[in-house]
Amino acid sequence: MDPRLNFFGNAFAGKVLKHINSASKVVSESGLPHATQELVKIRASQINGCGFCTDMHTKDATAAGETQQRLNLVAAWREATVFTDAERAALELAEQGTRLADAAGGVTDEAWQNAAKYYDEEQLVALISLIALINAYNRINVINQQPAGAYKPGQFG
Repeated sequence: MDPRLNFFGNAFAGKVLKHINSASKVVSESGLPHATQELVKIRASQINGCGFCTDMHTKDATAAGETQQRLNLVAAWREATVFTDAERAALELAEQGTRLADAAGGVTDEAWQNAAKYYDEEQLVALISLIALINAYNRINVINQQPAGAYKPGQFG
């Protein structure tokens, strides 16, 4: 499969990605645990069918020390016993924030209140921002049909 266009080699796309990547860097340096960030990115990418991002974030998580068992169970996190209550709250918020079109009410108060039990205000801002950013990356890559499989951990710095 070939991408529809060379998005990563396009000068205009580079300008757009510069700003998205800057926002992503701020989020990655927040107080939101790194493992939680990767789990959220993986789950949103799975929901959106973004092979490129799923490949990237599972490889980055592995390189950061995440276990294969937890990575294998991200899609079935509700039934898995390997995630903390805080991670489960973040995954629920990520799912509801990613599936906005599937739920007339958006993110439920219950999901929000559960996340707020585990994350302070700055971490919640980081979590909301992370969910928005990974959905933006997913949409770029899915629309462009960016192929998956060739990503190397740390490839984008």
